[in-house]
Amino acid sequence: MKLMMFILNYAVFFILMGLVPASSVQAHHSHSNYATTEYTHLEGKVTEFHWINPHTWIYIEVLDDQGKATVWALEGASPPELRRDGWKRDDVEVGDTIFVRCHQLKDRSNGCLLGFLTPEGGVEKEWD
Repeated sequence: MKLMMFILNYAVFFILMGLVPASSVQAHHSHSNYATTEYTHLEGKVTEFHWINPHTWIYIEVLDDQGKATVWALEGASPPELRRDGWKRDDVEVGDTIFVRCHQLKDRSNGCLLGFLTPEGGVEKEWD
Protein backbone atom coordinates (compact mmCIF):
# COMPACT_ATOMS: atom_id res chain seq x y z
CA MET A 1 0.00 0.00 0.00
CA LYS A 2 2.81 2.42 0.89
CA LEU A 3 4.53 1.62 -2.39
CA MET A 4 1.36 2.40 -4.34
CA MET A 5 0.96 5.79 -2.58
CA PHE A 6 4.63 6.56 -3.24
CA ILE A 7 4.25 5.78 -6.95
CA LEU A 8 0.98 7.70 -7.15
CA ASN A 9 2.51 10.80 -5.51
CA TYR A 10 5.44 10.82 -7.92
CA ALA A 11 3.16 10.20 -10.90
CA VAL A 12 0.97 13.17 -9.93
CA PHE A 13 4.06 15.34 -9.39
CA PHE A 14 5.50 14.57 -12.83
CA ILE A 15 2.15 15.02 -14.56
CA LEU A 16 1.73 18.43 -12.94
CA MET A 17 5.28 19.42 -13.90
CA GLY A 18 4.48 18.48 -17.49
CA LEU A 19 1.54 20.87 -17.45
CA VAL A 20 3.68 23.89 -16.53
CA PRO A 21 4.01 25.90 -19.75
CA ALA A 22 7.55 26.26 -20.97
CA SER A 23 6.86 29.89 -21.87
CA SER A 24 6.65 30.82 -18.21
CA VAL A 25 10.27 29.90 -17.68
CA GLN A 26 12.50 32.91 -18.04
CA ALA A 27 16.24 32.72 -18.55
CA HIS A 28 18.86 35.36 -19.01
CA HIS A 29 22.57 35.28 -19.52
CA SER A 30 25.01 37.11 -17.32
CA HIS A 31 27.26 39.97 -18.34
CA SER A 32 30.31 38.33 -16.80
CA ASN A 33 32.32 38.93 -19.98
CA TYR A 34 32.25 42.70 -19.30
CA ALA A 35 34.38 44.66 -16.82
CA THR A 36 31.37 45.96 -14.88
CA THR A 37 33.43 47.69 -12.18
CA GLU A 38 34.75 50.37 -14.54
CA TYR A 39 33.43 52.63 -17.28
CA THR A 40 34.92 53.34 -20.68
CA HIS A 41 34.00 56.68 -22.30
CA LEU A 42 33.59 56.75 -26.08
CA GLU A 43 32.53 59.23 -28.71
CA GLY A 44 31.75 57.98 -32.16
CA LYS A 45 29.63 58.04 -35.26
CA VAL A 46 26.84 55.46 -35.46
CA THR A 47 27.47 53.09 -38.38
CA GLU A 48 24.76 50.51 -37.55
CA PHE A 49 21.82 50.43 -35.17
CA HIS A 50 19.75 47.33 -34.43
CA TRP A 51 16.58 47.87 -32.36
CA ILE A 52 15.98 44.14 -31.79
CA ASN A 53 15.26 41.63 -29.03
CA PRO A 54 16.73 40.42 -26.82
CA HIS A 55 19.30 43.25 -26.90
CA THR A 56 19.78 46.37 -28.96
CA TRP A 57 23.12 46.80 -30.72
CA ILE A 58 24.82 50.02 -31.75
CA TYR A 59 28.03 50.04 -33.77
CA ILE A 60 30.09 53.22 -33.65
CA GLU A 61 33.23 54.35 -35.41
CA VAL A 62 35.66 55.78 -32.87
CA LEU A 63 38.81 57.70 -33.77
CA ASP A 64 41.91 56.92 -31.70
CA ASP A 65 44.67 59.41 -30.78
CA GLN A 66 46.31 58.96 -34.19
CA GLY A 67 43.04 59.51 -36.06
CA LYS A 68 42.63 55.82 -36.96
CA ALA A 69 39.00 54.67 -37.02
CA THR A 70 37.93 51.55 -35.15
CA VAL A 71 34.43 50.10 -34.89
CA TRP A 72 33.00 49.32 -31.46
CA ALA A 73 30.02 47.02 -30.82
CA LEU A 74 27.78 48.26 -28.01
CA GLU A 75 25.26 45.87 -26.43
CA GLY A 76 22.21 47.53 -24.91
CA ALA A 77 18.94 46.70 -23.22
CA SER A 78 15.92 45.29 -25.02
CA PRO A 79 13.51 47.61 -26.87
CA PRO A 80 10.72 47.11 -24.29
CA GLU A 81 13.09 48.07 -21.46
CA LEU A 82 14.29 51.14 -23.35
CA ARG A 83 10.72 52.23 -24.14
CA ARG A 84 9.85 52.00 -20.43
CA ASP A 85 12.84 54.29 -19.76
CA GLY A 86 11.59 56.85 -22.29
CA TRP A 87 13.74 55.98 -25.32
CA LYS A 88 12.28 55.89 -28.83
CA ARG A 89 13.60 53.98 -31.83
CA ASP A 90 14.54 57.18 -33.66
CA ASP A 91 16.46 58.75 -30.74
CA VAL A 92 19.61 57.24 -32.27
CA GLU A 93 20.17 56.99 -36.02
CA VAL A 94 22.94 55.94 -38.36
CA GLY A 95 25.20 58.94 -38.94
CA ASP A 96 24.63 60.47 -35.48
CA THR A 97 27.59 61.22 -33.25
CA ILE A 98 26.95 59.83 -29.78
CA PHE A 99 28.76 59.75 -26.45
CA VAL A 100 28.61 56.63 -24.30
CA ARG A 101 29.71 55.35 -20.92
CA CYS A 102 29.98 51.60 -21.09
CA HIS A 103 31.61 48.52 -19.58
CA GLN A 104 34.28 47.23 -21.95
CA LEU A 105 34.81 43.55 -22.63
CA LYS A 106 37.26 42.00 -20.19
CA ASP A 107 39.56 40.97 -23.04
CA ARG A 108 39.83 44.69 -23.97
CA SER A 109 38.51 44.14 -27.49
CA ASN A 110 36.20 46.74 -29.04
CA GLY A 111 32.96 45.79 -27.35
CA CYS A 112 30.95 47.32 -24.52
CA LEU A 113 27.85 46.84 -22.42
CA LEU A 114 26.05 50.16 -22.65
CA GLY A 115 25.37 51.99 -19.43
CA PHE A 116 24.65 55.59 -20.47
CA LEU A 117 24.18 57.23 -23.86
CA THR A 118 24.09 60.87 -24.90
CA PRO A 119 22.46 61.26 -28.32
CA GLU A 120 23.48 63.99 -30.70
CA GLY A 121 22.13 67.24 -29.26
CA GLY A 122 20.61 65.48 -26.26
CA VAL A 123 21.27 64.73 -22.63
CA GLU A 124 22.83 61.64 -21.08
CA LYS A 125 20.35 58.94 -20.09
CA GLU A 126 20.63 55.34 -18.99
CA TRP A 127 20.62 52.76 -21.79
CA ASP A 128 20.36 49.61 -19.69
